[in-house]
Amino acid sequence: MTNLFEAAGMEQGAPRPLADRLRPKKLSEVVGQAHIVGPEGSLTRMLRAGRMPNLILWGPPGVGKTTIARLLAQETSLEFEQLSAIFSGVQDLRKAFDRAKARREQGKGTLLFIDEIHRFNRAQQDGFLPHMEDGTITLVGATTENPSFELNGALLSRATTLVLNRLDETAMGELVARVEEETGRALPVDEEARAALIGMADGDGRALINLAEEVLAAVAPGEPPLTTASLVSLVQRRAPLYDKSRDGHYNLISALHKAVRGSDPDAALYWLCRMLDGGEDRLFLARRLVRMAVEDIGLADPAAITQALAAKDTYDFLGSPEGELALAQATIYMATAPKSNAAYKAYGAAMRAAKQRGSLAPPKHILNAPTRLMAEQGYGAGYEYDHGTAEGFSGQDYFPDDMEREQYYDPPERGFEREIRKRLAYWQKLRDEKSGR
Repeated sequence: MTNLFEAAGMEQGAPRPLADRLRPKKLSEVVGQAHIVGPEGSLTRMLRAGRMPNLILWGPPGVGKTTIARLLAQETSLEFEQLSAIFSGVQDLRKAFDRAKARREQGKGTLLFIDEIHRFNRAQQDGFLPHMEDGTITLVGATTENPSFELNGALLSRATTLVLNRLDETAMGELVARVEEETGRALPVDEEARAALIGMADGDGRALINLAEEVLAAVAPGEPPLTTASLVSLVQRRAPLYDKSRDGHYNLISALHKAVRGSDPDAALYWLCRMLDGGEDRLFLARRLVRMAVEDIGLADPAAITQALAAKDTYDFLGSPEGELALAQATIYMATAPKSNAAYKAYGAAMRAAKQRGSLAPPKHILNAPTRLMAEQGYGAGYEYDHGTAEGFSGQDYFPDDMEREQYYDPPERGFEREIRKRLAYWQKLRDEKSGR
């Protein structure tokens, strides 16, 4: 007869999830993070030197942050205590600090692991500081978000930040091999489906093990291996690792913008499609394309901004999925257009001059004189109507009287700006001639 412990799955021989069975027993077994836990890894060197600092482990899901924290407690003989910032509040923290103080009085240290530490607000983060400073706890915080943006400067200054990598194909392949060794079965998929399974996990080791476990449970020994099509039908494609409101969003849009600026249409299309696939707001992408047109292309190709705005209007008109093609076309146009930031730089220089010079008045000769008093004050006196000159150019000075003429716009010898540069040189020649230089 089954007892209560067996019914609850609490007996010693209860089945354990595959991911738990494969959890590394020592730091050197953690895959994909040799720069941290390898023979010359940063954490390995710290432990070798007898140092155990407070740590912030920053990396995507499923790369070993929790495992590393557990193994650190084991290797340093610290009591491991874990809280999640998602489910814990001030009272939970106070209780954890009290338990750590009690252990300290008995000569036992505490490694307090906080998962998703960026979810704690600023005041809660500040609450760690005195306990870190007096040694009550050794804090190990895990975060998927950029600590520079999400964690207090005071907390960061008291901890060492270690960056964990997204697991690459080699590391994921090693995990699949461990799955096969642990279960005593080759993964029942063909080579193409094996690669597809690794791709579905998107660099997340825990997700890969769970997917592999699902495949092993679904395909009995002796049955034909799964193809890519049958694998997709079985396990459903995992959502891309992309948070539209956080770090991934800014990293990918930065990659798209820089690929366009670098005139690489293929890379630009890849990053655009990554964002589209991740569910990014299409109008956000359209606005960014407009920004690229004015910031990185400018007058080297004046049609670029027209293309960007047309892509936005086309998407508004067609919607998804047809409208995305207009965004792709605009991306290709931007990436292959001649590049110039001359207008962008000219605007910045002119803005700095405007702020530095104060409220200098325009020269009187370019001011209108609608009243007799203004005419008597010299408003409009000496103004030359440019269209009335032979060249259509008077060469007069339009800067304030108390300010020397300055140059902000310096077009390069690229695209349409090559023609603009010729015009500016011609006008400067006329200006010099008219001023007797």
